[in-house]
Amino acid sequence: MKLLHIKKLLLGMTGGIAAYKAAELVRLLVKQGIEVQVVMTEAATRFITPATMQALSGRRVYTSMWDDSIANGMPHIELSRETDAILVAPASADFMAKLVQGRADDLLSTLCLARDCPLMIAPAMNRQMWEHPATQRNAMQLEIDGVRLFGPDTGVQACGETGMGRMLEAEQLAAMLLTPPVEPVLSGKRILITAGPTVEAIDPVRAITNFSTGKMGYAVAQAAQAMGAEVTLVSGPTALATPLGVKRINVTSAGEMLNAVMQHIEEQQVFIAVAAVADYRPTTPQLHKIKKQQQALMLTLEPCPDILAKVATLPKPPFCVGFAAESENVLEYAAQKRLAKQLPLIAANLVSIAMGGDDTQLTLIDDQGQHALAAGSKLASAHLLLQHIAAMLAENR
Repeated sequence: MKLLHIKKLLLGMTGGIAAYKAAELVRLLVKQGIEVQVVMTEAATRFITPATMQALSGRRVYTSMWDDSIANGMPHIELSRETDAILVAPASADFMAKLVQGRADDLLSTLCLARDCPLMIAPAMNRQMWEHPATQRNAMQLEIDGVRLFGPDTGVQACGETGMGRMLEAEQLAAMLLTPPVEPVLSGKRILITAGPTVEAIDPVRAITNFSTGKMGYAVAQAAQAMGAEVTLVSGPTALATPLGVKRINVTSAGEMLNAVMQHIEEQQVFIAVAAVADYRPTTPQLHKIKKQQQALMLTLEPCPDILAKVATLPKPPFCVGFAAESENVLEYAAQKRLAKQLPLIAANLVSIAMGGDDTQLTLIDDQGQHALAAGSKLASAHLLLQHIAAMLAENR
């Protein structure tokens, strides 16, 4: 199934507290221009109202087989024919059993049985329900039947227990739906990526940091994983969900990021330094909160460690890729940075376009010159960057 071609999605919702995530999923998909038609079971309406889903999708929500607004009186046929794919999220244990058995006792189960398009489900249930042999058999059978399972994830559940069964976050599901199909050109490659800002403490309540959200680094990690790489993500503080299949190491300061990178770099074949590492940090962070006074506060700052430079100058460095976010003279400064750090490749962008937004425009600079990439989402740009890296790696064999 080529998920890139999904322009119309039918989102089925069954009963479960994870219905609130489906609301956010609709918002994210509509924002990306996907037309979302919501169909809810009666149980789903106990957790979130059809009016809410209608407001988010901009389309009428269907709940009944007997809805006379469908001209031919066959909503299970009409709705399943007017969509590119069906995603059931949340998908309860009961609904999974229905799909396996071919039962059709409500609108959603009937249109899933009558569909002629791909079907995906995002399971959501208590950990013991998920681990039950019956549910595991059903999950296996659904995959045999060609149904694609997204998740579930592990973590704290609404019941207070912890384990496997949580529905994936809306951001993760949206990313899986929006990620273009790619060739596994990085299969077998081990890639370490840094992302996000670093935070350098002044005292227990104040710090020096920057406006990086981590979106570009996380997009690179997600794209690399989709291309078959084994990805380790060393991340400064962000509010982003970890891309599925990516190993994440959380850090705060530049020093912590350096330590994490150096602990894992020996086994890596590619290092991509996307993080906006602070350039300076207080020489002596205060142990107690500095009291406000009616006079200027003087801080003595020292340079933070240059993580990329340390990796690039290792006796046997991995293939190193840098990022240069500049406010002026972007290509000139990026080219100077690449030569100073002896990097095979650097990605340059303008701070005013890239910082904090969902879109960017990269120019790649290597020994062959400058390669301007098309402006687009950070995920699309990440795919183009990694394709360029894969081509350079192939040439260097």
